[in-house]
Amino acid sequence: MIPAQFDYLAPTSLEEALAALAEHGDDAKIIAGGQSLLPVLRMRLNAPEVVIDLGKIEALRGVRDDGDAIVIGAMTTHDDVLKNDLVRDNAFVITKAVEQLADPQVRHRGTFGGALAHADPAGDLGAPSLALDAQFVIVGSGGERTVEADDFFRDLFDTAIEEGEILKEVRIPKRAGWGAHYEKFVRVAHQWPIVAVAAAVKVEGGTISEARVGLTNMGSTPLRARSVEAALVGQPATDEAVRAAAQSAAEGTNPPSDLNGDADYRKHLVTVLTRRAVLAAAGA
Repeated sequence: MIPAQFDYLAPTSLEEALAALAEHGDDAKIIAGGQSLLPVLRMRLNAPEVVIDLGKIEALRGVRDDGDAIVIGAMTTHDDVLKNDLVRDNAFVITKAVEQLADPQVRHRGTFGGALAHADPAGDLGAPSLALDAQFVIVGSGGERTVEADDFFRDLFDTAIEEGEILKEVRIPKRAGWGAHYEKFVRVAHQWPIVAVAAAVKVEGGTISEARVGLTNMGSTPLRARSVEAALVGQPATDEAVRAAAQSAAEGTNPPSDLNGDADYRKHLVTVLTRRAVLAAAGA
């Protein structure tokens, strides 16, 4: 289908973008890489009068070192994130997730912040960001505010970004030296994950000293498998210990039932994928 007619704005600064949002309000939609919005417009599931393109705002691009954290600009493409050494060295689970995100064409056009702001629970970036305790820097007419990952994802396709606000960047605490893995289950290549698990693990002397585990498509938002994290700490990085800890991965989840599998199937699958992800992250 062809989208409904709309006006197109391409501001070159955050200030211009915020002013355009304030002027047009509910009639406007933000477009980042367009990989999520354009299909929606084509199907006329949304028909904004104005589309505000953030693609010319260079201040929203790039990855930088900020002391104890790395900062990823919202308009940084997935491909740039994938190739960035700062991300690889300090937030390796992000790198592992982006490696499996869609296909090269989408990774060259789609943006890190756009995917997170879209908040699809089957998206590949929510669980790793949640597991790493990311912070989301949001800017509006009243200035900047920082939202913790636990509070950013509110519900299906719903985040803490309010009307008239824009996601500026994402801060991720450094975890240099941690092992990481993203275990994703699909039936066909480049599919949205039926279930996926992001694991970041610190192993010292053969023992797991810290662990972070995020779950994809196990509820209306990305989830932390906190019971698994707690069960892993102090345990040897062995198949037996990790298998026992992974048994609680489905606790507190509410996965969907669809043509790819029902909720019970996903609850079983997440325990299997959690074991695989943690073992791979631990180098076991």
